[in-house]
Amino acid sequence: MINHRSSKRFCLVLLLGLLPLFANASEEKLDESPIPTDRASIQRGAEEVVTTCGGCHGLKYVKYSDLLTLGFAKDKVDGWRGPLPLDAALKPQMSADDATASFGVAPPDLSLMAAAREGGGHYLYSYLTGYHINDKGELTNSVFPVTRMPDVLGLSGITDPKQRAEMEEKAKDVSAFLIWAADPHAQERKHLGYYVLAYVFVMTILLFLWKKQIWHDIDRQPKIE
Repeated sequence: MINHRSSKRFCLVLLLGLLPLFANASEEKLDESPIPTDRASIQRGAEEVVTTCGGCHGLKYVKYSDLLTLGFAKDKVDGWRGPLPLDAALKPQMSADDATASFGVAPPDLSLMAAAREGGGHYLYSYLTGYHINDKGELTNSVFPVTRMPDVLGLSGITDPKQRAEMEEKAKDVSAFLIWAADPHAQERKHLGYYVLAYVFVMTILLFLWKKQIWHDIDRQPKIE
């Protein structure tokens, strides 16, 4: 039977052993370079996610009809969805069982990935561009070392600066789309917010003038002594 002192010693040793892991996880800083927000970048990211990432990953909170709001032609969206209805969610082409058999774990859904990770789009961009070959000649990722996902952009094997810059721009486009996917109606709410603020501003001025008029009429009345 383990006594109290032995239990405390075991916990201390375990904590000291885990400290380097925590330190390594916190030392890796995310790339804070700007993620594009323009429609063209989001469209390019959407096409990359649907045609490439969609082989393994789904976006269960994004519908094919949502892609029309990004400006894609209906014929193109129809080609992506195939026999699925327009209001169907973007499902992965590979089944969960096949993905688990190939990678050991089912690939996560990407709908809320930008919102679920601290750092948002910067985390996603840093992850996509974080693949490299370590000292042991093994493929790893500086942001998430235990990842099972392969280096889909091939950045770990690119040495040409121009080609690498192109792949990094593609990673930013993908990150931009996933930010949009996590909240497709963010821009609509932002624009609506401008109208609401304008309405509140105008109403505030009208109420202020109305209040002045009321008190002006009251001040003109004879005082009761």
